[in-house]
Amino acid sequence: MRLLKRLIPDIYIGLILLFLYLPIAVLIVYSFNSVPKSFIWGGFSLRNYTGLFSGSDGKELLESLLTTLKIAAIASVVSTVFGVISCLGLAYLSKKMQGLLMNLTYIPNVMPELVTGISFMLLFSFLGVQKGQFTLICAHIAFCVPFAILSINPKIKQLDKNLSEAAMDLGATQWQTLRLVIIPEIMPGIVSALMLTFTMSVDDYLISNFNVDSSTQTLPMKIYSMAKFGVNPKMNALTTLLFFAVIVLLVLSNLSSVKKAKNRKKQY
Repeated sequence: MRLLKRLIPDIYIGLILLFLYLPIAVLIVYSFNSVPKSFIWGGFSLRNYTGLFSGSDGKELLESLLTTLKIAAIASVVSTVFGVISCLGLAYLSKKMQGLLMNLTYIPNVMPELVTGISFMLLFSFLGVQKGQFTLICAHIAFCVPFAILSINPKIKQLDKNLSEAAMDLGATQWQTLRLVIIPEIMPGIVSALMLTFTMSVDDYLISNFNVDSSTQTLPMKIYSMAKFGVNPKMNALTTLLFFAVIVLLVLSNLSSVKKAKNRKKQY
């Protein structure tokens, strides 16, 4: 019985991990399937990957991917900048005002994307702005800013205010204090905000669907339109490449954090 009690947590964690990653494992395996549009294994093949760069479907997927990455890059950078500015401003307010504004920030995070997408669609229609990449970027920035604030604000709270005061006492200007003291200290939060908002923007479908015209298609929109006609094996190949790209970025980010931690220990 004692052995069973010890194994129950491990079994539970194993089942959760299996539930989370089994679909991804199936996706990766069938991206190498030689039989097109089938769940019957026909042998190992790289035709789905080579088709991404040769066939018409693959080129359309890559074009939508480049569009998505461009929009996500702009949205993540701008929303992170807004998040840094917002968190720095919140730090100088009273605790009561901070709590009020943070509660307002939480609302978009828990609000369904359907409501956000329709709201921006109505706003752009009211303002007479033609839908396109500009409206899509604006909607994604507004969607990502609350997530950036949630990633950066804890680092701002952990920041020792004596550091900035000491820097200014030693003759540093406010800009130098911000650039050389505050930003390096909250850099892990900034990196987390960039990664989170970039992922949220790449993954978004509903907000994109309501705030862009037919001339622009993001990757989720393109995959959804292609999925109506059955499973395209090139989608498996592309999403597999995206999965491993994310894994590589996470590994590099963790290695960088570990290296910085070791350097700090050596300094002390």
